[in-house]
Amino acid sequence: MQIQKALRALSVAGNDRIMASTQTAASPNATQPSLLVSKLRDYYTLTKPEVNLLILMTTSAGYYLGSQGGFRWAGLVRTLIGTLLVASGTATLNQWMERVWDGQMRRTANRPLPSGRVSPLEAFVFGVSMSVAGGIYLALTVNRLAAALAVSTLLSYLLIYTPLKRKTPLCTLLGAFPGAMPTLIGWAGATASISLHAWYLFAILFLWQFPHFLAIAIMYRDDYERAGYHMLPRFDLDSRFTRAEILAFTVALIITTMLPLVDRGGAAYSIGMMLAGAFLLYHSLKLSASASKVMASRLLHASVLYLPVVLIVMAVLKA
Repeated sequence: MQIQKALRALSVAGNDRIMASTQTAASPNATQPSLLVSKLRDYYTLTKPEVNLLILMTTSAGYYLGSQGGFRWAGLVRTLIGTLLVASGTATLNQWMERVWDGQMRRTANRPLPSGRVSPLEAFVFGVSMSVAGGIYLALTVNRLAAALAVSTLLSYLLIYTPLKRKTPLCTLLGAFPGAMPTLIGWAGATASISLHAWYLFAILFLWQFPHFLAIAIMYRDDYERAGYHMLPRFDLDSRFTRAEILAFTVALIITTMLPLVDRGGAAYSIGMMLAGAFLLYHSLKLSASASKVMASRLLHASVLYLPVVLIVMAVLKA
């Protein structure tokens, strides 16, 4: 009996070793799909999809408002694909350039590059490939003007705005130019030209960026300073100047959105713009009275709601 028990114990142990070795041998293959999914997720993160959503929205608005006659859906899709490729490449190269400083900020330390999940070479090749593909795609399938505007947006963002973030608070002013370019890309995609109305749409997005991005600068001031970014003036320790700046740009933005009343008129347009403007102004006034990061966050979210409403009103009441 003792011998039989010993034999059974040896048999069970042998089976356990075989199963363990089989699982160990299979584990690399089992983890390969998950590793691939993780890598693809990191590449997707490099493109900054939340920013791209805003870019596609404003590009679409520019295309639709610039369209004359029958609306060409295929043209819009091609314009959006090319713009998305260039924007994704720009976002990736921006993170490639700032990978060291991103690692010093809490809000960006876990990004694919500073965390080491994607190598700098991988990100650089990916960013350049996306950018070049997008520029060529726009030139071949849309028009050269749209392609030139997209490429100029990339160059100004990477070569002017990105380096200036570590040198001067004026980076927000200069960065607002490439930030508003998607409206022109969309308009050029529809018309192969840039009209006065296109510049008007550009002005709205240009002004909108100040309450939006300065609110972010207030929210993450300590993080930016830790990484050496000069997003706010050094003399503005209580952010009083910045909050006044936000209020001034908010008022300028609201006035600008009302300008089409001169040649369009219409109670619906007037009411829509006044309600949207009052909503944004309310949150700007709340922030101007308090340096609270909570108020800055609320203004940030208000600006995200405000812009689509303005664009929808303009699109619905398009002349």
